[in-house]
Amino acid sequence: MASEIPPLVKPSRLRRRAGLPGECLAEFLGTFVLISFGCGVVAVAVAGLPGSGRTSGPTTFFLGAGDWLLITWGWAMAVVFGIYVAGGVSGAHINPAVTLAFAVRRKFPWVKVLPYWAAQVAGALAGAALVYTVYYDAINAFDAAMKGPKTGGHTLASFSIFATFPAPYFHGGIWGPLIDQVVGTAFLVMLVAAVIDLRNTAVKANLGPLVIGFVVAAIGMSFGANAGYAINPARDFGPRLLTWMAGWNDLAFPGSLSGAFSAYWWIPIVGPLAGGVVGALVYDLFIGDVLYVRAQEAVPPVPGRTRPTTTDEV
Repeated sequence: MASEIPPLVKPSRLRRRAGLPGECLAEFLGTFVLISFGCGVVAVAVAGLPGSGRTSGPTTFFLGAGDWLLITWGWAMAVVFGIYVAGGVSGAHINPAVTLAFAVRRKFPWVKVLPYWAAQVAGALAGAALVYTVYYDAINAFDAAMKGPKTGGHTLASFSIFATFPAPYFHGGIWGPLIDQVVGTAFLVMLVAAVIDLRNTAVKANLGPLVIGFVVAAIGMSFGANAGYAINPARDFGPRLLTWMAGWNDLAFPGSLSGAFSAYWWIPIVGPLAGGVVGALVYDLFIGDVLYVRAQEAVPPVPGRTRPTTTDEV
């Protein structure tokens, strides 16, 4: 069926996209979808619903802890559809931490790492720019109505639509948010490795992206409050760059708010990159190596059995 769809570009020119250029285009579009829907759902929660009169006031959002589910499931669906868009061409890493982890433990070519990273950051920046354009009036109305400290006329709450920052209980400390990002991304990559591993209880019928979306939702519900669960350097850096250009100033770079946190911008980059590698190593140490050894055995053990079975026991 797909072969019947005529190309938009001449076939001779399309051949140039068959390799790495095409994969980078897919990573760009997949990350663009991820950020458009991910930052979009936060824009709805923070500025869109309050500004449209659908909450009790123009600056009222998150009336209860359950409202966090809107964010977690919104980001989960963003991941699902980002993977469905790009998966058939690039593998849909749409996350530099995944790309690095796969280069370390999944034989992903190192020569492709930097081009993938560039495409992912560019896609994240473009997605954030789209959300900013669509919700420009809502964001400005929210910031104008919001009381409290402002940076360049913008608030920390509107900044949260695009990028992440640590919770107040860290008191500006580095180690708490950094560990949080390492742990969250380690779980992400470990579970992605489990989902796509055909030697394990692999997800079939093209449902892998949906299950990975569930993984992101679970991480957001369990580890999201500490620092906004960036768990993706491009997801934070691209939108952060957009906010810096749009006037959020120090809130974006170096990522500082007087009395709250300072020079935070590097933590959602370094933490996920380290955590992704940790997650791949943990999966392979505890599960992947066992599956590898079993595959080498002539008669691998039956999962769940503690001893060989006989005909009478079957």
